[in-house]
Amino acid sequence: MAEALVAGSPRASGLTGPAAARLIALLLPAALLGGALGSQYLGGLHPCEMCYWQRWPHAAAILLAALSFTQPAASGRARSLTLLAALAIAISGAIGVYHAGVEAKIFEGFTTCTAMGKGLSTAELLKQISAAPLVRCDEVQFRFLGISMAGWNAILSLGGAALIVTLSLRAKRA
Repeated sequence: MAEALVAGSPRASGLTGPAAARLIALLLPAALLGGALGSQYLGGLHPCEMCYWQRWPHAAAILLAALSFTQPAASGRARSLTLLAALAIAISGAIGVYHAGVEAKIFEGFTTCTAMGKGLSTAELLKQISAAPLVRCDEVQFRFLGISMAGWNAILSLGGAALIVTLSLRAKRA
């Protein structure tokens, strides 16, 4: 029985499951991290501490996915690196779930201090503190369709990670 090819699907474009998985594992975190950096540097939104936490796993996923391109997509090494990238993306998504929960007052956030520069005078320290934007993790700065950026990161990251795992483990069909 002939398999119908849907326009734009990985099979229609000639990508196998593992090849599509590693491409998504590279492009998804790059887009999410790019969006976060763009909203910060172009949009003027200041990230809170938990926003930064969500960025690190995406950076790791980009590196892991890029390394997967050093081998054929169906090789064990490429699949392992792609699955590790999916894990990093899922970790960012899990942090996003927690952050969105803090924003919705479902979870209690962390109260932490950050280290200030050493060797500063009292006046320099006060100037540095006064100039730094106060960004609380429990307040939403921007919503799109009623969902915060942390919420969107959670949705896209967890959904993307599930898709990457599914495509990576999909048996090669003849």
